[in-house]
Amino acid sequence: MNESNIMNWHQLSADECLVHYGVEKDIGYSESQIEGLHKQYGLNTLRKEEKESLIMRFLKQFHHVLIYVLLAAALITALLSHWIDTFVILGVVLINALVGLIQEGKAEQALNELKAFLSPTARAIRGGKVKTIEAEKIVPGDIILLKSGDRVPADLRIIEAINLRVDESMLTGESEAVELHSEPIIGDPGLADRTNIGYAGTLVTSGRGQGVVVATGQETELGKIQDMMSGVEELTTPLIRSMNVFSRQLSVVIVIVSLSILGIGYFLIQLEPTELFLSVIALAVASIPEGLPALLSITLAIGVQKMARRNAIIRKLPAVETLGALTVICTDKTGTLTQNEMTVTQIVTPKNRYSVSGVGYEPHGEIKHSKGEKTICEEFPDLKALLESARHCNDSQVYKGMDGNWKLEGEPTEGALITLAKKGHLIERAGKRIETLPFESENKYMSVIQDFESGERRLLVKGAVEKVLSFCDLSDSELEEWEGQIKDLAGEGLRVMGFADRTLTLGHDSIETELRKPLTFLGLVGIIDPPREEAIRAIDQCQKAGITIKMITGDHAQTASAIGKRVGIQNYSQVITGTGLDQNTTDKDWELCAEKYSIFARAQPEHKLRLVEAFQRKNQIVAMTGDGVNDAPALKRADVGIAMGIKGTDVTKDAAAMVLTDDNFESIAAAVSQGRTTYSNLRKAIIFILPTNGAEALMVISSILLGFSLPITPVQLLWVNMVTAVTLALALAFEPEEKRVMQQEPRATNAPILGTYFIWRIIWVALLVGGGAIALFFYYKGHYNIDYARTIALNTLVAGQVFYLLNSRHLYESCLSFEGLFGNPKVLIAGLALLFFQMSITYAPFMQNWFGTLSITGYDWILLSTVGFVVFIAVEIEKAIYRKLNNMKNQ
Repeated sequence: MNESNIMNWHQLSADECLVHYGVEKDIGYSESQIEGLHKQYGLNTLRKEEKESLIMRFLKQFHHVLIYVLLAAALITALLSHWIDTFVILGVVLINALVGLIQEGKAEQALNELKAFLSPTARAIRGGKVKTIEAEKIVPGDIILLKSGDRVPADLRIIEAINLRVDESMLTGESEAVELHSEPIIGDPGLADRTNIGYAGTLVTSGRGQGVVVATGQETELGKIQDMMSGVEELTTPLIRSMNVFSRQLSVVIVIVSLSILGIGYFLIQLEPTELFLSVIALAVASIPEGLPALLSITLAIGVQKMARRNAIIRKLPAVETLGALTVICTDKTGTLTQNEMTVTQIVTPKNRYSVSGVGYEPHGEIKHSKGEKTICEEFPDLKALLESARHCNDSQVYKGMDGNWKLEGEPTEGALITLAKKGHLIERAGKRIETLPFESENKYMSVIQDFESGERRLLVKGAVEKVLSFCDLSDSELEEWEGQIKDLAGEGLRVMGFADRTLTLGHDSIETELRKPLTFLGLVGIIDPPREEAIRAIDQCQKAGITIKMITGDHAQTASAIGKRVGIQNYSQVITGTGLDQNTTDKDWELCAEKYSIFARAQPEHKLRLVEAFQRKNQIVAMTGDGVNDAPALKRADVGIAMGIKGTDVTKDAAAMVLTDDNFESIAAAVSQGRTTYSNLRKAIIFILPTNGAEALMVISSILLGFSLPITPVQLLWVNMVTAVTLALALAFEPEEKRVMQQEPRATNAPILGTYFIWRIIWVALLVGGGAIALFFYYKGHYNIDYARTIALNTLVAGQVFYLLNSRHLYESCLSFEGLFGNPKVLIAGLALLFFQMSITYAPFMQNWFGTLSITGYDWILLSTVGFVVFIAVEIEKAIYRKLNNMKNQ
């Protein structure tokens, strides 16, 4: 085990770290020491995870209680040598298994893809020489050299840094590159604030440095994230839980009823055993909605396609429906709620205050005087001087790319200043930079000497306000006034920068010398990563839909709170940092904390994971957004993990159930709306399918108890179940979104799929359809042979379902309108498709041989269709009575 778990490396000095490992910074380990160290520490690699085989994934598709009942029915028919029944039942089971396997999607890849963040090679000092070695052969105590463009190969304690900046966003969520240094840090800050540690997998963006390895492989922060992901239990979705409960209950009812009928038929009625067994099997087959698993997968797949058109790519099928049940959305800030493009919004000079419109690096917007007047910097000398300092004391570039989008090359804050100068119509004349003093974390400012076309030479300075003010000769009252302005801007969540200048003579000294002379303070700018307008609308929509929004970010508390206020998060002032979260010691503490606070700043990976778990223990359905590797464990644990498609890592995307192609919170709100619609449509489909099974069960039970021939054979029962599921029921998956879908509270996580009222609906329709089919069976049996009568009963069942499909488009509201009858064109298409199938089974000779049917006349079709029409009218009357009783109850 590495010492990283017990040593606070950030608190030690660089020399103390070197002494701990017994190495010198310019010599490192000797080659003779390395072999023994490899045996002690192992390779600098992440653990490989075992994958479940395709065969096991396929076999798991049969692990369903309803499938067990069907397999038992297939076994009994095989023992009775009714092979057609056996093969048809097994065919249905196999089709359902294949559909489930295909819809399961890709196997989890996130754990293996973490390895992509480990550098393949590294430059190490060994035996006093710089050597390029395989990164997996690095050991704790190795001295590693870093330069711009390198990926940090292991966790390092920095012992030397020269303008060393590292992008840690994939690990900490910090949106800007972090300046690393070699000084010890007092206390126990979070990962993002341990600025003398370089973490494995992070990217050096500028400068150079040197560090001693303090953790390798599984002991790195990256390895700890993998451990967290491995230990995360993926939860079943609310729909799957409800379906499992429903399936178990239905199976128990089917078994009890089947055994009861078997006992009654054998002991009381004393029916012939073989015929009785076939009838009971027919009852079991009739009662099981065989098409339901396929319908479930297909309905969810249709929801996937609809969401893809709204910039949400679903990777895990059940997430479609789970989105509709969300009660909490934990969102990050940068890029999801904000533009991820720094923008100047306020300017304060000694004479005026200005506001700036437009967002991002596109120079679309304008600068307005506090009086509301549009300004051009050439007309306002105070504004022009500040913009010149912002533009020329700058090493970045903003340009329009080939795709028409504006792009940044350099630091985000500098990009914002260049865009500001363009918005102010600063004319960039010919000039020349004479000398540069680059920004360093110790100095907190940048300074240049710039020649202008007019022949003027000026010293320009930009940087941290307190540092820039220290270069200027200001009175106490002036300093107090500026401190008030700074406080006001910072209170709005703005990052504040100061600017100063001085005109130089030709015989000027160096920048360092000139900075000892007083400068003229030019003013302040307030910079922010502005919120997306569409995110503001989406958050309002979600909160009205009863969904709580929580922001979990690696950014600072004040900035996070300001953005929370701007986007409209409720209780945005309730903020806690990672340090505060570390004070939680019990699950109850985490639950109270999760409920109390709306914004969690400077959050680390384990904080995000524990917050998600805390919400889930309170029976919340949680979505978690993220883009960095640090977000992956929480995304995997969440009921719906949502990854950013543009700036998200592959690890994050593969841990997530959904990927946003536009990194926009508005797409989450759209996905929630579609998820609710998908669940509603799925519920309509289930309530549509089950009366068919009820009607079939009624026909079989009646035949056994009353001692008449089966009105429909087991194979015909399977036909009806499957053909109505894949045609008629499927049409309900295309029902449009209801108007008030986002104005309702999320459904209860333990709510049953079928309530009392819908159980009554199923019984009512089953009696209507089953009773009609039995009545026509007896009528035709008295005039024709039994196969003809069964053909009539079979088509009567289907006709009843066709008309009941129209009733099912609205579960409560009347369908006696143009919209109710023709509002979903897919219903008409499904009806035509079913007509084709029924014509085939009724008239095609090979189908007649398989299913025991006969050709019927046009009069027969009119008669059985009349039964279907009666079903439609009877259900509409029942719905009208329910609405009237419900209105009376609510008055």
